[in-house]
Amino acid sequence: MRIDAMSNVSQLYAANRTKKSANSNSVSPSDKFELSQAGKDYQVAKAAVAGASDVREDRVAQIKAAMANGTYNISNEKLADKMLDYFDI
Repeated sequence: MRIDAMSNVSQLYAANRTKKSANSNSVSPSDKFELSQAGKDYQVAKAAVAGASDVREDRVAQIKAAMANGTYNISNEKLADKMLDYFDI
């Protein structure tokens, strides 16, 4: 076995190792984050939607009043169509 060949092989392995930087936790002063106008608009829209209620209270009150008066009528065909759409039939 040739010892000088082992030395060459170990030098190759040493050359291929990754080296750690001295200060890897610091952020370079040139790094910065900018949010585009579209991103800002998206944040505003998302906040507005999150703040809005999922239930339209005015519409619910209107339907409850119509049901209490006995004047709430629905179409059987529309109800059947909605049920078929819901169940993908």
